[in-house]
Amino acid sequence: MTTTVPRVTIGLPIYNGQNYLAQTMDSILAQTYRDFEIIISDNASTDQTESICREYAARDERVHYYRNETNIGASANYNRVFELGQGAYFKWAAHDDLLAPTYLERCVEVLDRYPDVVLAYTQAKAIDDKGNIVKIYPGKHHFASPMPRERFYEFVLDPHPVVAVFGLMRREVLGRTRLIGKYSGSDRPLLSELSLLGKFYEVPEHLFFYRFHEEQSWGGNKSSQAQQAWYDPLRAGKITFPQWRLLREHLRSIERSPVGIKDRVSCYLYMGYWMAKNRRRLGRNLLLRDA
Repeated sequence: MTTTVPRVTIGLPIYNGQNYLAQTMDSILAQTYRDFEIIISDNASTDQTESICREYAARDERVHYYRNETNIGASANYNRVFELGQGAYFKWAAHDDLLAPTYLERCVEVLDRYPDVVLAYTQAKAIDDKGNIVKIYPGKHHFASPMPRERFYEFVLDPHPVVAVFGLMRREVLGRTRLIGKYSGSDRPLLSELSLLGKFYEVPEHLFFYRFHEEQSWGGNKSSQAQQAWYDPLRAGKITFPQWRLLREHLRSIERSPVGIKDRVSCYLYMGYWMAKNRRRLGRNLLLRDA
């Protein structure tokens, strides 16, 4: 059995993911870069997820399966796979997305070559439940800017899905963040905080396939309360103010950052623009129409 610490940890939190799990596992295990471990944390699934995971763990020693006794919520489960991993580089994986074979290879090359890059990811395409490509996401412009305020702007005000959160990150830097919070959309404040800690690198190849389907956390026009319960079951049925929480957490990203006064002031001004863009949603939250 291998005893050396792998360079890369892929953390796969999951709950009732039998629908796409095998496809995702196959795409990870087909990576051309081989020095990785897969940490699976099963959030007390009630479908065939456990048996599928155990089958892959028995087949490949790089796969490590853990099962929670109860559903601790998506946020805690996402953070658990980070805590259980050992690699200097870390990547989250959703059970329904796919990777091209060279995804890890390209991202590891970037982090090895550029010590000031904290997160490497690739361009992405959206796929449907059958794997058909339904959208190609445009590349970003300021992901590698030496100015933290420009990176912050890119990842806070861009309306596209935040596929960068599934990129490859330096464990040491990620560990300095708040990780995934127990509230809806907490991946965005995580990226806003990371963007103020170092450069991102977008590999100009479409090697990540982000799946749209009705069963995902926000699929099927799920209510804000339902989305919140997915992140934290203890808040199921409680009133939430998701847009105001995002505002607060992005402001916390700025407060916690080591950036200079010019970047800090610019980021606060960007959040003023964010409030203007989202004023209707903020208003609906206060009226409890989107709570």
